[in-house]
Amino acid sequence: MEPVKLPFYVKFPCILLSVICLTYIFYIAKDIFTQVLMAFLFAVLLVPIFTFLNTKIKFPRYLAAITCVLLFAAFIIGILAFISYQVTDMANDFETIKKNANAFIIEVHKFIKGNFNVSIGEQKKYINTVTKDSVKNGTGTIGSAILSISDILLDSTIIPIYTFLFLLYKDHFILFLAKLIDKENHLVLKDILSQIKVSINKYIVGLILEMIIVSVLTSLGLWIIGIKYFILLGLITGILNLIPYIGILIAGIITVLASLTGSSETSIILGILIVNIIVQLIDNNILVPLIINSKVEINAFVSILGIIIGGTLAGISGMFLAIPLLAILKIIFDRIESLEPWGYLMGNDMPSKFIWRIRKIK
Repeated sequence: MEPVKLPFYVKFPCILLSVICLTYIFYIAKDIFTQVLMAFLFAVLLVPIFTFLNTKIKFPRYLAAITCVLLFAAFIIGILAFISYQVTDMANDFETIKKNANAFIIEVHKFIKGNFNVSIGEQKKYINTVTKDSVKNGTGTIGSAILSISDILLDSTIIPIYTFLFLLYKDHFILFLAKLIDKENHLVLKDILSQIKVSINKYIVGLILEMIIVSVLTSLGLWIIGIKYFILLGLITGILNLIPYIGILIAGIITVLASLTGSSETSIILGILIVNIIVQLIDNNILVPLIINSKVEINAFVSILGIIIGGTLAGISGMFLAIPLLAILKIIFDRIESLEPWGYLMGNDMPSKFIWRIRKIK
């Protein structure tokens, strides 16, 4: 039986309706989907280690999968332990931070009074009003914080389990996909799966490399201007930089607060801002195009749009997952003839010249 060929004006609304339905399903079940997709990315990253343990060292599949998950968990726990140790050390300077923060706030009050003619009393009155409004919503804020902590604890438990299961049943899932399509398309499926593995591996390794470089550059800059916990703050900046747009802002605020352990001078805070700006310029103009964009081959417009949509649907997790999911979609679109134009739209090919060729009808 030959497939039914629909005209474009029928096909496009069907595609659009399908996208809307899938997006809505993802939105209402985002907590489940984000956990599964995170585990899938980690599993793809760990596949080379799993294959080495299973085929070269002859580990049983269960043991190889457990070993991979434990190694990955040990790496994450090691980073968190270092950060926790440094944060505990920083907590000893709380009184100094409080004293310098008060001195800095007084300087800000004086600056606003001198440049905007707003008295210190009016400024404090406005701050008290905002504080009272925040206290009224305190119950909701505490409830949200408790809910967020419970979500983190759940994710830290369930994502390693999903990752283990993805590794364990890797071949089972591939055989399932093979059974879904005709045998003559198995070569295309094999090509898609291999390209997805390569693309995701390169992307995640690129993210890790970018994180290391940003951490080193930030630590070096903070050391030069005399910040006490420069290694910790550089590492936090590198990690938060993985979160598009808002990560670097959060890192900047944390760095400014930590700088108050040593001094409340405005020059130090200005130095921190300069360091962050220089590192971001290097990251956005050199590291991202060289390390990240070259791995996924997604143009900037689609990347930004995908990150915004991902953030709207699933928050920070959605923003993090947006780029690898777009890369997977592009790989699939490029290898299916009817979807190839959409793959081209997502790509970063820049034709030097395009000329419409119109045949005259006599």
